[in-house]
Amino acid sequence: MKPMQKLMIISAALLLALPSIGAAAEPRAGGYVSGFIGVSMPSDNDVTTDYFDNSPSVRDQVEFDPGINIGGTGGYDFGYVRLEGEISYKYSEISSLYDQTNNQRYRNLDGDLGVSAFMANAFFDLHNDSRVTPYLGGGIGFAVLNLSDTFGTNVNGRQYLYGEDDDAVFAYQVGAGVEIALNPRFSLDLGYRYFGTDTANFDNDFDQSSSMKFESHNVAVGFRATF
Repeated sequence: MKPMQKLMIISAALLLALPSIGAAAEPRAGGYVSGFIGVSMPSDNDVTTDYFDNSPSVRDQVEFDPGINIGGTGGYDFGYVRLEGEISYKYSEISSLYDQTNNQRYRNLDGDLGVSAFMANAFFDLHNDSRVTPYLGGGIGFAVLNLSDTFGTNVNGRQYLYGEDDDAVFAYQVGAGVEIALNPRFSLDLGYRYFGTDTANFDNDFDQSSSMKFESHNVAVGFRATF
């Protein structure tokens, strides 16, 4: 199932749940801050490596282990719309790599990818007279992708694959979730985000350059304090 299809299903489920939650209630405007922690599940990525000596390019399919997703937000709730800034960090280790060009798989992978994201978000709150407020929205910004030195083992032994480097690229996300009020000031946030970036280029190596996009499914639990 594609990410946008998942988002549509989540949004539809939240909307269908509204009649059972209750009639609309007056929202309360104000500033807020929040922190969250959860799991990032990166999608499989194609990594293209070009060699400066004009050797043929190599295209790899890279898989990642689930990793951490942590961050915080600060913004203003206008009632039915919230505008916020978000800083987050996602980290995952490379679990599998298949060289599609040369038809060979690498084992014992040693490498990881960290993603620091800086986002401007807008979320629409579906207020009601219960403690549970569904919401949906998204944001845009930029992300710094940091790829570590990466090694793997094939039939020829231990091989050097990618060099350590970072790149800043455009980033976006869409998502939905629910806010559960604990009292008028504090609440829990259970949310899902689909996060993606433009193509990052890692060209700090002396003889090769690798490029990839980053996409991930992210779930998190957060704590929000309003002013």
